[in-house]
Amino acid sequence: MSIREKLDISAYLVVGPENTAGRPVVTIINDALEAGFTCVQIRSKVASARELIELTRQASEVIAQAGKSDDVALLVDDRLDVILAARKQGIKVDGIHVGQSDIPVEVCREYLGEDSIVGLSARTYELFEYIQTADVTQVDYFGAGPLHETQTKPDCGLDRDGKMVTRSFADISKLAELSPIPVVVGGGVKLVDIPPLAQTGVHGFFVVTAVSEADNPKLAATDLVKAWKLSKHKETTEKW
Repeated sequence: MSIREKLDISAYLVVGPENTAGRPVVTIINDALEAGFTCVQIRSKVASARELIELTRQASEVIAQAGKSDDVALLVDDRLDVILAARKQGIKVDGIHVGQSDIPVEVCREYLGEDSIVGLSARTYELFEYIQTADVTQVDYFGAGPLHETQTKPDCGLDRDGKMVTRSFADISKLAELSPIPVVVGGGVKLVDIPPLAQTGVHGFFVVTAVSEADNPKLAATDLVKAWKLSKHKETTEKW
């Protein structure tokens, strides 16, 4: 079974060198893996292509050292060129995450192949209409948000008029119900948000600074994973 077929986005870390409070990216990733995170995305708007390739190499190696190469997906944000160059060097990269203004998903799929993962940021405006009408045959999951305003990605959640649109838990529940593919939600997510988020029916949460800039990243990551699992277990138990 390919990693695409068993993709787990329940605990999803997004990380880059600008979001680690000066600590090595690979250290943050290792802490998250030990805490039980299931998906890692390398994202940076300041790193060069070569720096991104090296970060991807380090991330791939630490995932392999943890014995999780077959279970934890490693993705790169936006940079199809970086993924192709990394693969050319023998680095295991499982896929890409793109936004609406990035490289089209069908192009990503053509170059990366059927076993690769392609994630897509859902439009902030016209969200519910979009998520029901978009062609998702080439997409493995939607990334949605923000739950709160976030400085990590200041343009996240802007509508056509440049106004910030955050998502309520009611919005997210509706989103999970309407989406034909799994949904992962982020944007300022904190520990206190995990229980209500888990109750919405989405497949997971994604975080950046809640782990990468925490005083103790491993502890922060562990608390997030525990809260998610406990909340999902409670939801399952209540259904029965």
